[in-house]
Amino acid sequence: MPAARETLLDAAHVAVRARPWTAVRMVDVAAAAGVSRQTLYNEFGSKEGLGAALVDRLLDDFLDGAGRAVAEACRSGADPAACCAAAAHWILRTARAEPIVRAALTDCWGARMPLPARPAPGCGPDGEPGGLAAVLRSRALAGLERSGRVPVGGPAPGGPARRGAGRQELERAYEAGLRIALSYVVAPEYGDEEPCGRVDEVVRALLAG
Repeated sequence: MPAARETLLDAAHVAVRARPWTAVRMVDVAAAAGVSRQTLYNEFGSKEGLGAALVDRLLDDFLDGAGRAVAEACRSGADPAACCAAAAHWILRTARAEPIVRAALTDCWGARMPLPARPAPGCGPDGEPGGLAAVLRSRALAGLERSGRVPVGGPAPGGPARRGAGRQELERAYEAGLRIALSYVVAPEYGDEEPCGRVDEVVRALLAG
């Protein structure tokens, strides 16, 4: 029941934004979704299963959003460095707004939220989130490809112009830039302008070097 599943996840998300996950009751989630409690249990098996599915959906939406941010920036005429900065802005904005995403990026799960059934994409079995940058890089580069524009590598300020960046150069530059963005999730700055500017600067320099 895909429609019921999504409605139940929506209801669970609303519930956990209003109260700690330990205080969320399955019967209330089912009622908010307009289905029976048995339907809820049939779909997710348990409260832990519901929580893990909610974490999975939020992380999938987060990763997809990074790719969309790149694609939208590219379609608007931004070069690859500015597109990566757009992904950085998405990362910072989403981590600030969504505690579950922030927990997955930092591996700091609080008592107020459900727990994942498995590590976040790219994370090791102990939850270490280091590999997440590579997953974000792949989604971001997929966004470049979906944009319909051939990306043109922008030169560093004062540097030589060049025709364009190859795939390996883009991968290396984007992973470096996205790691910088993730570091600002762990240690936030006041506002996103400085972090996103640093991402743009580093990616631009790597693509021009």
